[in-house]
Amino acid sequence: MTGQGNYSLREEIRDYWSVRAETFDLSVGHEIFSGEERAAWHRLLLKHLGPGEGRRALDLACGTGVISHLMHDLGFAVIGLDWSEPMLARARAKAVERGSGIRFLLGDAERTLEEKESYDVIVTRHLVWTLVDPQAAFAEWFSLLKPGGHLLIIDGDFVTENWASRLRKAIEKLRLGKPASDSDSGLQARHRSILSRVYFSQGVRAEDVSRLLDEAGFEAPVIDPRLDAIHRAQARRMGFLKALERAMQYRYAICARKPPLS
Repeated sequence: MTGQGNYSLREEIRDYWSVRAETFDLSVGHEIFSGEERAAWHRLLLKHLGPGEGRRALDLACGTGVISHLMHDLGFAVIGLDWSEPMLARARAKAVERGSGIRFLLGDAERTLEEKESYDVIVTRHLVWTLVDPQAAFAEWFSLLKPGGHLLIIDGDFVTENWASRLRKAIEKLRLGKPASDSDSGLQARHRSILSRVYFSQGVRAEDVSRLLDEAGFEAPVIDPRLDAIHRAQARRMGFLKALERAMQYRYAICARKPPLS
């Protein structure tokens, strides 16, 4: 899956998230709204990556810098990379407000142009489902890690419907409410169009990601589906139906290591 067609799709993905940047931090599951959720994220990161201790970390598709700041909290020397200037503008504003000193760079997560073997850790959240060419992306990320470095992927299958999502949609359809605005409808149509053309258009399953990571040279990827503490904290900020749907979604973390030098 290479060539001009894929390049155009990645541009379209970038432009979609640039439009979403203005309201990105208003959504539960994007920004963090409680100390409880922040602590749950810290525990997940420590579980798989350990304390930062000044190690270099790259937050790929960093968006407004939510994960970057969590990593910074734990003592990592963080660089955030995103292909959307509006997202980066908000990330940089947060860094100034919080005095974190995190650097945020413009770049494509599938073709970063970063120096090889320059990072101890790479982390991504909700990026893999958007990849056009995951084989090439994973090979790129493998090359950026130092020997013995770790990749942490946080993602999920946001495509496959479960009974809770079907229930929510049915109830919302019955409600007498304000119809979606033209702008909302347009964004939803763009999202559906993009989703239909990415590699994981049928949903990104952890087993498929793990297999591709193994093919890229990573050592024994570990799948961790236990994100319950994060989801419980998020659910407290959601309505009942959305919270139920979130609890039933297939979400996970995958941690994989680049083999150390023998």
